[in-house]
Formats: sequence, structure tokens, C-alpha cells
Amino acid sequence: MADPKIFAGPRIRRIRNSLGLTQTAMAEGLGISPSYLNLIERNQRPLTVQLILKLASAYHVEPEDLQAQAGASIAALKEAFADPLLAGELPGDQELVEVAEAAPNAAAAIVKLFRAYREQAARLSDLSELLVREGKATALSAARLPIDEVREVFERRPNHFPAIEEEAEAFTALLDPGDDLGGALKAWLKREHGIAVRVLPVATMPNWRRRYDRHTQRLFISKRLSVFDQLREIAMEACLIRMSVVLAAQIEALKLSSDEARRLARFELGRYAVHALMMPYRPFLAAAQRARYDLDVLRSRFGVSFEQAANRFTMLQRQGAAGVPFFMLEIDHAGNRFRRAGAQGFPQSRFGGECPKLPVHAAFAQPGQVLVEAVEMPDGAEFLCIARTLEGPQGSFTERPRRTALLLGCDIGFRDEIVYGAALPGGGAKGGQGAVTATPVGPACRLCERAGCLARAEPPVTRPLGLDEMVTGLSAFDFQ
Repeated sequence: MADPKIFAGPRIRRIRNSLGLTQTAMAEGLGISPSYLNLIERNQRPLTVQLILKLASAYHVEPEDLQAQAGASIAALKEAFADPLLAGELPGDQELVEVAEAAPNAAAAIVKLFRAYREQAARLSDLSELLVREGKATALSAARLPIDEVREVFERRPNHFPAIEEEAEAFTALLDPGDDLGGALKAWLKREHGIAVRVLPVATMPNWRRRYDRHTQRLFISKRLSVFDQLREIAMEACLIRMSVVLAAQIEALKLSSDEARRLARFELGRYAVHALMMPYRPFLAAAQRARYDLDVLRSRFGVSFEQAANRFTMLQRQGAAGVPFFMLEIDHAGNRFRRAGAQGFPQSRFGGECPKLPVHAAFAQPGQVLVEAVEMPDGAEFLCIARTLEGPQGSFTERPRRTALLLGCDIGFRDEIVYGAALPGGGAKGGQGAVTATPVGPACRLCERAGCLARAEPPVTRPLGLDEMVTGLSAFDFQ
């Protein structure tokens, strides 16, 4: 069997230079000619196993360092060149490999510069939010992916689309589903478009929730999904067909900048249409008000999931028939944000949603339990927060289930209209006898100036760090 060969010329040259050796001196130590070492350093000859062993013996070089030294640099360079600012600059990864191999110090400098750029972009974003909160518009912007643009558009506008609501009501009247919306949708798809719906096992659809086969006119739904999510996927296909015109008009009105952003917006608006179809506006609002917005009562009444009913809460803002203006956000264990929306837009400037003390983070410790808490922002604004974990698509025993957490919130002034308000200690008006004790939170660590916060993860951008060797505070990021 042939010995494995490794081209590692630049690494050998760095080792030689770090030891202060000439090519002649190193070649003598390795038992090879200087000309052969020169060819090795120019990647015109490979390193054999015998040479690697001689390097390890003579110069204490670890063989693993010769084979995998550039791996981390290549990964970091890929991250840098995946940024929207640099996307499309390189046709493939080969140039990154060559840079990491031939000029590792330059590669490290590129990575360091990229990380500094990203850090400054984050600080500019934080400062922009801070200025907006003070009523000062800014023109600060950074390179964004299409998903960032779509999220920003949907988060900043009210999560209510009257034209889609009207189309959903017309579709409901056409279907006349009674208590079997799923059956009515399947019958409509088959009758009007010749599409048959089949639910397939996980092994057959390992990577898809829903897949439409144009050739056989069949819509496949994964058994991995709950019955509620299976219904949503069937309704999604029907809504994308039935409401294509109104969805296209709404996407055009959003004025997005790319085709990919428009495709993402079509998916989001499709989800909106599905929820409007599964929970028709007037019946759902009336039931919500009677049940005082009890999500468990409503999910049972309409045959939907907790997450679907919570999403619908943020859409109830029809003129003349509005519900409590809820907002919501969904995160995973690591704090990654999936969705933010609000009946009047997500309250980014008033609420933020990135404080580690919010109950949405505590929900992961109590899966399936509804947590209710009042929180107070630094400016005195108070919110009622409802948090609960959500179970994602299920797989086999060997798969780790996906779990996220949802936070549903509204101004504390609406607590008497909501069943969850009774779970808060005390009562009466804010500041009066028996007023609710709220947890002090902030919009985000970088924008929060609360002193002595045990949960602080980053220093505020508005204050200098308090680097006093004589005093150690409660946080690792004490500030003046």
C-alpha cells in the first residue's frame, strides 16, 4: 500500500523560519538535499510518512499539525466570505484553501478584520435602535440577507392583512367545512385540481414536511408532523393555489428588493392565510373574548395547536373589531430568534425581547408548562408575558426532538381582559393598592443600563466599562 502524501510546503517553511534555520540546515537534519527541501516548500513534492516522522523526531513537530493546521482558518474564511457584503466574490472554496495554506497569517488577519467589522456592525445596529427609541431617525444600515429583510418588514408592520382575511372568509364560505376542515380541503383539492393528499411515514419523507409531485398530482405530507401541522400543510397548498392573486398583490406592496425575499414573503403570507382559514376572524375573536384569551380553550374549540392559536392572537386588529394587541417571539435553546410579530408591529423599541431574564428562557426548564410573568422595562413600561415550549416535528427514538419556546406578550393594562392576568400576584391599577410586582428586564444587554444585573451578558454601548481593580461588581461587565 502506498504511503499517504501530504502537500504542506508553507507550513514547513513557517516551522523552519520559526526555528531560525536555513534550508541547508533543515535539510541536513532531515537527511535530504536542500534542493529537495526547496521543492517541498514550494509544494512541488509531497511530505511522506517518513519525512513527517523525521520532523516529529528532529524538531518536535506534531504530525496532526501538518495535516490539519489550516482547517480552522478555512472554516473561519468561509464564514467571512459568506457575509452578504462578500457573497459571490469567490467561485468556490479552492482559493480559500490556497490562502489558508500559503499565507496563514494573512488569512488570520482577514478573519480578525471580519470579526471586527461584524462587531462594529452590531454596535451600529444597537446605537441605531437606541436613537430610534429617542425619536431620531437614522440612515445606518448593514449588508443583509434576504431573510433579514423579510423579517424586518414583517416585524415593523402590523401583523394584519385585511385583503387576505377577506379572501380567507370567502374560501371558508366556499368550502363550508363544518367540523372537518381537513376533509373539506382534501375534497376541494381533488375536485378542483385533481390533487390527491397522502400522508407518508418518516422513512419515506425524511427531509420534507410537504412535497407536491406535479407529475402524479399528489400532495405528500409527513407523518413526522402533528395532526395540527399536517392540517396546516394541506391548507398551505390550498391557500397558495386559491389565493395566488391576493398574495401576489400583498407581496408587491411590501416592496422587497430581491426574488428570494419575495419567495420568503410568499411563504410567510401563506402561513398567515392558513391561520385565517383555520381560525376565521369573527368566530375566533368572539370565542377569544368569551374565553378571555385562554389558549387551551381556543385550541380545543378550533382544533389547532397552542402555537397556531398564539400566532392568530397577533392578527386580531381589524378596524372596528380589534382584539387585545398581542405580540410574540419564538426562540430556541441557544436564543436564536425564529419569528417576531405583533398586532401593531413587534415593539422593538419598547420591549426589545432579547433580555435573558424573560420567562421565555425559563420555559425550557419546564417543558409544556405555561409561565405567566409581569416584566418592567427601564422606562417603567410594563408587559404581561406568557411563555411556553413548543414541540417540533417528531422523528424516531434516535433523533433529538426540536424544541422552541414562544413568548406572547401585551401591555400590562390589558391584564383584566386576559385569563392569565389572574396568575399575577396582586391586582388593581398600576401603582395602586395590590399592584403587580414586575420583574425588571431590559430590551437587550447592549441597550440596558440596569446596574448590578446578575444576568448581564454584554456591556451597554452607552456607558464606559468600570475597570476598577479595587472593586468587583456582580457582573463581569461593570460600567461607570
